[in-house]
Amino acid sequence: MAITRQVITSLDRNGNDMLGTKNVALRIHDESIVSGSLLTVESNHFCVLKSRGAVLNVYDTGQYPIVTPDKPIMGSIAQGFFGGTSPWVYEVLYVNRSKLLVRNVGIATTKEMAEVQYTVDYYIHVDTKEAALELITHLPFNGPVINTAEIADYAGPAIEQSINQVIQVTPLEQVNERIGELREMVKNHLAEFLTVYGIHLNDLKVLILPKDEQVREIIALRALGLPDDKLGPYYLALVMARQGLVTAPNAAAGTGFNIGGGMLAGMGDLAARNNQGQIRAGQIRQPENDPQN
Repeated sequence: MAITRQVITSLDRNGNDMLGTKNVALRIHDESIVSGSLLTVESNHFCVLKSRGAVLNVYDTGQYPIVTPDKPIMGSIAQGFFGGTSPWVYEVLYVNRSKLLVRNVGIATTKEMAEVQYTVDYYIHVDTKEAALELITHLPFNGPVINTAEIADYAGPAIEQSINQVIQVTPLEQVNERIGELREMVKNHLAEFLTVYGIHLNDLKVLILPKDEQVREIIALRALGLPDDKLGPYYLALVMARQGLVTAPNAAAGTGFNIGGGMLAGMGDLAARNNQGQIRAGQIRQPENDPQN
């Protein structure tokens, strides 16, 4: 005969909250749940009791004795009669009412078809028992928990649609100028979408950056006040400096490279000067250790 469950709780054996900061809802499915079991609901949870798909009750914070259709006096007797299992199947669904952080990341294209990466961080929570019932009614369980990653999957298309409405008609350089308008549009659309699931949207942050790292660095150089004709040389100098090349400052300044105070002209420059008659035979002094001396 199965042991009758006396206390049903969302805490594990170590007293840790099984919902935590990542899980929106938790399902406990156990055939040992019978009349007389005590249902404990923590201060940051709601609880929904179901039997074979039908909602029996929704509980707020507190501890409640469960009264189910198997009558209080039957309890373990009913289990023993049915071979150690209850003839009725009960589900206890805990809903997290704490504020939870959710993140969505995606790609959008600007007016010039340049790719930008957006990151949307937002806080959600479930306010009331009615909202908790809407959550477990409209959002199915795909396992023992519903976590914030699943919420992000559901909200992803709504966020993407709102962002594309602004980004696709905005030049890359003007995206940040419209970030306030973009945030409000995403917030309103997302709040309306989540209401269907009984989820309240608190605060929202939107961050948009060019997807290409090189484009980000060039835009950062422009933000320093560099004119357009200097962006190429300075970006080249930045790449050369990362490679440890000592000629990086010369690339930025557009000058030749000096060794020991003397200018080493490029081969093309030397040939041009020779063709112009500026270098005459015998003017180039051979080194003292040259075998021709």
